[in-house]
Amino acid sequence: MGSPLTVGVALAIPDPHAAVLAGWRRRIGDPEAGKIPPHVTLLPPTEIDADQFDVVDKHLLEASATVLPFTMKLSGTGSFRPLSQVVFVQVAAGGAQCKLLEQAVRRDPIVRELEFPYHPHVTVGHDVADEHLDRAYEGLRDFVAQFRVEAFTLYAQDSDGSWHPHREYPLTGC
Repeated sequence: MGSPLTVGVALAIPDPHAAVLAGWRRRIGDPEAGKIPPHVTLLPPTEIDADQFDVVDKHLLEASATVLPFTMKLSGTGSFRPLSQVVFVQVAAGGAQCKLLEQAVRRDPIVRELEFPYHPHVTVGHDVADEHLDRAYEGLRDFVAQFRVEAFTLYAQDSDGSWHPHREYPLTGC
C-alpha cells in the first residue's frame, strides 16, 4: 500500500474573476485565502492511496467525458449560516452541469460521503468572524462573472495545506 495523498477535484475560476474573489477572501482575513484558489468543488478533500493513482486518473478521464464544455455564470452571494460559517458567490448558470460532473467524479473508485447535500458555489469566506463574512456577503452582492468551463482540475494538497493543480481533464461529452 502506498502513502496516502489528499486530493480534490474542482472547476477553476479563471482570471480576472479569480483575482477578485481571492482578493476578497484575503481582505476579510480568511486564513485559507492563500492556500485555496477560487473554485467550484466537485470532490472535497479526499485521501487516496498513491498506488491507486492510475485508477483514479482513468476514472477522472471517464468522468470528464460526461459533460460538454459549458458557460458558467456567477452572480450574487449566499451563505450556509447558521449550519456552516461560509459565505459564497452563487452559481447562477451551469449548476446542472456541475451536479452531473460531481456525480460522475464522486463514485467508485473515489466514493466520498458529503457532510451536506451538494450545492455548487465559490467560497469567499469560511470560519471567520460574522462581521467579516457579512462584509464579503455585502461587498460581493452585485458580483457577476461569466466564462466558459472547458475542463476540471485534480488538485493535490501539500503538507502546509496549500492546494496545487496536478492535472486538467478536458470536458469532452463523448
